[in-house]
Amino acid sequence: MDLVQLSKLQPPKLSQSVHREECTQCFDNQDGPLGIDVCLTCFNGGCLDAERHHALTHYKKSGHKFALNVKRRRKAPSRRGEDEEPPTKMTKLAIAEEREADKYVYTTVLKSYEDGLEHPDLSADPLIQSLSDGVLKSLSSARQSEVKSWEEEITACEHTLTLEQLATGPIPASGLAHCSRCELKENLWLCLTCGSLGCGRKQYGGIPGGNGHGLSHFEETSHPVSVKLGTITPEGGADVYCYTCNDSKIDPELALHLSTFGINIQTQTKTEKSMTELQIEHNLTYDFSLTGEDGKALEPVFGPGLTGLSNLGNSCYMASVVQTLFSLPSFQKAYYPFAAEHWTKCTQPFPADCVTCQMHKLADGLLSGRYSIVSSTQEIPPLSHDSPTPVFQDGVRPIGFKALIGKGHEEFSTMKQQDSEEFFTHLLKVLRRTLKQTHDATGEVDPTQVFTFAMEQRLQCTSCDRVRYRNDELDVVSVAVPAIEESKDAEGKVTYRGVLLTDLLEILTGDEGLEYTCPQCNKTVVAYKRARFATFPEVLVIHAKKFQLVNWVPTKLDIPINLPPSDTLSLDRYIGKGLQDTEVELPEDKPESSGLPAFSAEAMAQLEGMGFPTVRCQKALLATGNADPTAAMEWLFAHMEDPDIDDPIPAGGGSSKGPEPSPEQITTLSDMGFTPSQARKALRETGGDVERAVEWLFNHPDDTGEDVPMGDVSEVSPLTAKELPGTRTLPAKYRLKAFISHKGPSVHSGHYVVHIKYPGFFSEASSKDVDEESEEGWVLFNDEKVVKADKESVRDLKRLAYLYIFEKI
Repeated sequence: MDLVQLSKLQPPKLSQSVHREECTQCFDNQDGPLGIDVCLTCFNGGCLDAERHHALTHYKKSGHKFALNVKRRRKAPSRRGEDEEPPTKMTKLAIAEEREADKYVYTTVLKSYEDGLEHPDLSADPLIQSLSDGVLKSLSSARQSEVKSWEEEITACEHTLTLEQLATGPIPASGLAHCSRCELKENLWLCLTCGSLGCGRKQYGGIPGGNGHGLSHFEETSHPVSVKLGTITPEGGADVYCYTCNDSKIDPELALHLSTFGINIQTQTKTEKSMTELQIEHNLTYDFSLTGEDGKALEPVFGPGLTGLSNLGNSCYMASVVQTLFSLPSFQKAYYPFAAEHWTKCTQPFPADCVTCQMHKLADGLLSGRYSIVSSTQEIPPLSHDSPTPVFQDGVRPIGFKALIGKGHEEFSTMKQQDSEEFFTHLLKVLRRTLKQTHDATGEVDPTQVFTFAMEQRLQCTSCDRVRYRNDELDVVSVAVPAIEESKDAEGKVTYRGVLLTDLLEILTGDEGLEYTCPQCNKTVVAYKRARFATFPEVLVIHAKKFQLVNWVPTKLDIPINLPPSDTLSLDRYIGKGLQDTEVELPEDKPESSGLPAFSAEAMAQLEGMGFPTVRCQKALLATGNADPTAAMEWLFAHMEDPDIDDPIPAGGGSSKGPEPSPEQITTLSDMGFTPSQARKALRETGGDVERAVEWLFNHPDDTGEDVPMGDVSEVSPLTAKELPGTRTLPAKYRLKAFISHKGPSVHSGHYVVHIKYPGFFSEASSKDVDEESEEGWVLFNDEKVVKADKESVRDLKRLAYLYIFEKI
């Protein structure tokens, strides 16, 4: 073993991802009989399976010689007596998995891939021991991704940026300090204004305790900002809370503010769980019932294609979409058979950073059946009607996939509940961007094209009868669902009248009158807009827009939708015919000028000097007249939480042409068949005028509404310059394959599940085969729990679904 090369290795830094829980290219993990090999150079995790051998592949591609094999096994349950001393109290809770020492035994072996030697006695060499300790005590890549997802939501606020300190002087040392009003020495919050110590509120699970004296101090003094002692790290991390904003915040000058009270941030050691870690644990323990309407437990199923996805905390919106995609032949063929081939030739240095690697990993995990087994922590009882607690599988944990797909996105990078339809469109965009970058080298087929079609938009002026056509490339048909109250009970719960899916399509493709400034007539007239299918997709996704704004709050309405008989849909009558010989086109309008104004150098200097990013300063000046830095600063504080506050300013200046579009305005245009991105850009370009926005959209038929980075203009190309996606072949007949349902009152809460049909899957229990048109053969995927769906729940949830996925017959 090359000790000289080994001596050059360093334990992982706090910022490095350590993949010690599972392989980055499959879901084999540290609990398996072979464990995981963690590379001691880059800390990639690789499996030792004889067929996949991802650890060996990593060595051959990278040349990294040394690895630490990590195995974990569960301890027998403790039977400690009442008089027995409890285990030693942990002193460094920054290591999230250190608390698992009571439940697991870890075994580590140093390995050299160059000469095949192993070094099982790590304690004999201090260097080897420090490397092993560094790997085991580091924040694992899984937990690091979760923590980062929560922390990315936290920003600075007016009160942390303008904090005024009224007192100085050291506070008692760690271990001696306690709340100024009680004897609690944990969960202590230091007021950064006056230095008062107060205990926090009781936290998730009641541990650690708290009497809320920090809050009481704020109510009496109005001192807004406090920091939680025990969460401060030398890197500048800490829990900072603004009581005025009632939210976690960032203090950019935390080190300076702490030094006022004699605290040297470089010498601090994290000794308590952060609010982020506590919130993650709370979400991961939240569970959902899996019983039918009659209270009967649903039967778990196992096998290839029946692998669950473990809930990562508000990740059900992602799980329902992923399960749907991998039930489709295009995704199965693209990512499952060629997984090993891609892993061998992938050019990305780290599989965890490769979208295609993670898609292959998901395909292998979901479709192989290797992980669709009874939970390792439970014993399976005999399946019978008398079994009250059926045993489910653990599922696979798509932590690396979620972190990578959500990277840089203001919503999907967080741990909050999100909209499944929005995630679906985002995931398709990420996959297409990745395939575009690698297609020339790999020739990989794009499985997302099965969703793409073109919607023909026709506009006709009622004064001159001239017309204008545009084709929009879409992946989803969004249909507005009218809310018609049928009854209301004593508690105010509303029951809505059911609607036919075919009626919703009639509304979508019907004529709609609107005001329009006709370029031919040079006056405002009434025009009629109509949508038709220019082409049809192979897989049709219908989005039932049941989330509506009620008092400016997105609220889900449980409006039943009735599908056609046998769940079969025909779209033949909705096909568009394009410009006819008898029609005359409207003339083109003059293009609008674009470009940003010259910003006040003095105002920009003042705003940037306060620490605001350049793009925020520019947006603030655009919104306040481009002159007064004070007004711009006030605008910034009022818009700190805007989801697009850091987005590039679109051509034309964006916010200089009007206020940010309201959700109601975007919904109005979306209901006309335009995408939210198109609607948002059109409203920005027209000062928020809906009628003018419609006109702008028809005058810019090739604008997708997305801001395209310089050098990547090819992503937006006129549809007229290429063949339209999809097909015009008739009949356009579709049958329901899957549907995603949402339980809960709001888009930001509740739970998503997906039903997927596997015709004939359960037919072995019946004398007759289960056909496509029956209510049998449906499987319910509820995160890691995969069960045979009962007929009643299928009928009920199908009518209340949010996304319907149809396959072309």
